[in-house]
Formats: sequence, structure tokens, C-alpha cells
Amino acid sequence: MKKSHPIRRVVLATAATVSGVVLLLSLKPASDPGAQAAGAAPQQTAAAQESPQGGSSAAGAANGTVDGAVVQTEYGNVQVRLTVAGGKITKAEAIQAPKGGTSDQKTALSIPKLTQETVAAQSAQIDSVSGATYTSNGYKQSLQSALDKMKASSAPSQSASSGSGSAGGAAQAKTVTGKVVQTQYGPVQVRITVANGKITQADAVQAPKGGTSDAKTALSVPRLNQEAVAAGSAQIDSVSGATYTSNGYKQSLQSALDQAGG
Repeated sequence: MKKSHPIRRVVLATAATVSGVVLLLSLKPASDPGAQAAGAAPQQTAAAQESPQGGSSAAGAANGTVDGAVVQTEYGNVQVRLTVAGGKITKAEAIQAPKGGTSDQKTALSIPKLTQETVAAQSAQIDSVSGATYTSNGYKQSLQSALDKMKASSAPSQSASSGSGSAGGAAQAKTVTGKVVQTQYGPVQVRITVANGKITQADAVQAPKGGTSDAKTALSVPRLNQEAVAAGSAQIDSVSGATYTSNGYKQSLQSALDQAGG
């Protein structure tokens, strides 16, 4: 038998090895995990971009109309109603405003300017109208309470869209009414809205009325409401000249906070 030459065997083995390597290289792109990952990356990116769009209903939740608190002024009540779309104020109107005598003229002068500025500013940081200070201040206080309601109503939707769970979001905002406190000049009762452990709105659903009590209530209650929201507690100052109303307010406010767990 004729023996094959050693060099020939080496050449054949080398050729077979090269052929195998070439074959493996030609098959690798089809099964390369890196190639698969690269192909999947655009799909993942597209999905990530679609997710916020699908969960952007938080702004949509703040749609419709919102009424602010009724604010008592020296010349009459003021109450603001906002129309909201996509989380923005599209219309503002005063559904209550001072009437009778010179108040008609002041209301006609101030309200259109105040409503226009509200839509432009998208906040309660607007200028008072000269000659209608009481109406302007009452308007801004009612406007602020309406804005607070907007924030409180949109908070659960925002929590749900961020993945914190709709059940937890729904429990964030609640309204609690304190006990009726009898004062020398009449009953006082406070209602608060609490969201995320903070007071977002405070209103006096009962306050002394009649005679000089009307002026004292108009003077003190708006300030007490504002301080309650700012302080987040019943540790607020009494209003000078309305001590009985202030004390009754603070007692009812504390009972409301106790019910809310604060």
C-alpha cells in the first residue's frame, strides 16, 4: 500500500479546517444574539414612546367646570367658576358678584378684566382692579379655591399614570367637615379638602350672620381659610376684631383634621 505524504495530510487538514471556519462565519449573522438584540431595540423604543401617550390622561382628567368657594365681601358674595380643558383654564366667570347700587357698576367694570386675566395667567396671581378692591380680592380667593380643587381632582389620575395604583390615588383626596362650634354670635363649621396629607382647600360652611356679624365674617373667614391651607393645621392666628369667629373656626378646623387623620 502506498503511504500518503505527511505534508499532504497537513494541507488537507488545514483546508478542511478553513472550510469549517468559513461555514461557521457564514451562518453566524443569522443566529447572532447581538443581531437579534439590535433588531429588537427599535421595537422596545417604540413601545416606550407609546406608553406615556397612553397614560397621559392625567391632563384629560382635569376637564369640565370647577366652582370655587363662596367668598363673602363687604359688598356681597363672590364665586368663580372655571372651565377647564386639558388641564388648562379656557374660561373664567363670576357666578356670584356684588349687586345693587354702585356695586353694579364696579362689578361690570372689574369682573370682565379679572376673568380675562385669569385665562391669561392660568393662576390666581392677577392684579386687582382699581376701584373694586373688595370684589377683586374676593374673586382671587374664590379663584384660588377653584384652582386647588383642580389640583386635588387631577392628583389621583397622575398617581395612576405613574404606576402607583388607582386604589391608592383615589384615597389621596377627601373632604371632611368639622363639628359645629357654637359661639356668642352664631355657629361656625369648617369643611376641608385633604390631599396627600395636606389641606388643599378650607371653607366655612357656617359662620355668624346678621348685623355687625356680616362684616366680621367677611373680614375673618377668607383670611382664616387662607391661613388654614398655608399652615396645614389649626395653629393659625385669630383675626383681630373677630375673636369669637376665629376661635370657633379653629376648633371646628381641628375636629376636621382629627377626622382626616391629621
